[in-house]
Amino acid sequence: MILVADDDAQIRDVVRIALGQAGFAVAEAGDGRAALETAQSLQPDLIVLDIGMPEMDGLAVCRTLRKTSDVPVLFLTAHSDEVDRIVGLELGADDYVSKPFSPRELVARVRAILKRTQGGTQTQMVMRRGVLSVDPARHLCHVNDAQVTLTAREMDLLERLIARPDHVMSRPQLVDAIYGTNIHVSDRTMDSHLRNLRGKLAAAGCPDAIDTVHGVGIRMGACRGA
Repeated sequence: MILVADDDAQIRDVVRIALGQAGFAVAEAGDGRAALETAQSLQPDLIVLDIGMPEMDGLAVCRTLRKTSDVPVLFLTAHSDEVDRIVGLELGADDYVSKPFSPRELVARVRAILKRTQGGTQTQMVMRRGVLSVDPARHLCHVNDAQVTLTAREMDLLERLIARPDHVMSRPQLVDAIYGTNIHVSDRTMDSHLRNLRGKLAAAGCPDAIDTVHGVGIRMGACRGA
């Protein structure tokens, strides 16, 4: 099920019809608080979330969701809201579509996100390094026996690093691997993901999980633990 949250009923109708024709079940919400309540009750597979909504804006909804959920989020943004798009990606959104948008493009992006997050291309094995274990197919990360809750972007990032633990990846390479080559993501956004990932792993007892090779990029650390 896809949850479509937008205060413009006409936009909700366009998205609902496009997704319905593509075979998706759709639920709707007309403001931010309703979106949050519906997401928590229905547990949708993906949320199409407008940023500029009353009651709670889309950024606040995403920020609240990310405390307990890694449900994929596709933001709808006004064409001029570059700052909001960047903040949304930093909060853990998976993609965005600018208004006015093509319904066909929106459906294609929804399919791409679901394919990526539901394991269509994920490694079907548990990867380990030191005290860290990562199971991308089940979206699980553990430090020793402690589970670490990661967003979809953080899991993507960690999976890329642990799959080739001695390989240094530049920030542009990480952006292309995680977001694809057609989406512009700033270094600030990638730094935010890295900072959040480092912080979560350190809090769980693995402060040496990610190394920065100055002037080159990022690689997996030794993961010996605290």
